[in-house]
Amino acid sequence: MIIREAEAADVPAMSAMLYALKDAGKRTRPCDETFVMESYVASPNHISCFIAVDGDEVLGLQTLTHAYKGNPYNAPLGSGVIGTHVSPNAARRGIGRGLFERTLDAARAAGLSGMEAFIQKTNDDGHFYYGAMGFEPLREDGTALVRFYAL
Repeated sequence: MIIREAEAADVPAMSAMLYALKDAGKRTRPCDETFVMESYVASPNHISCFIAVDGDEVLGLQTLTHAYKGNPYNAPLGSGVIGTHVSPNAARRGIGRGLFERTLDAARAAGLSGMEAFIQKTNDDGHFYYGAMGFEPLREDGTALVRFYAL
């Protein structure tokens, strides 16, 4: 497994992995290639988008963006918004931890005050993962529980 920054050429494989999550009932957001490119790889607020790959297969991805004024998550300026997605075929292999090591370095280099993760209240795997990475519960936001990692 290799962890590296995502590139435009990775978008089809990233999209396929997200569709696998959706098919497994673990994702509700869009999965199409346009969404992946605009939201993850080439977001105007992009800090990083790391992927874990094995050959041509994307096993997981983790995005980090700057919180901007009026962002849909109500994250404060100066912080980042993190999102983690691991293939349902690759759970429990250390992918999330490996991605987070790289993202944490990127967050520090960007000078962020912290990172916020928005996890659906019913996503037990997500809460376990972010708790294991050191994210603390911060607030509720509709159907999500927001967790925060201070830098």
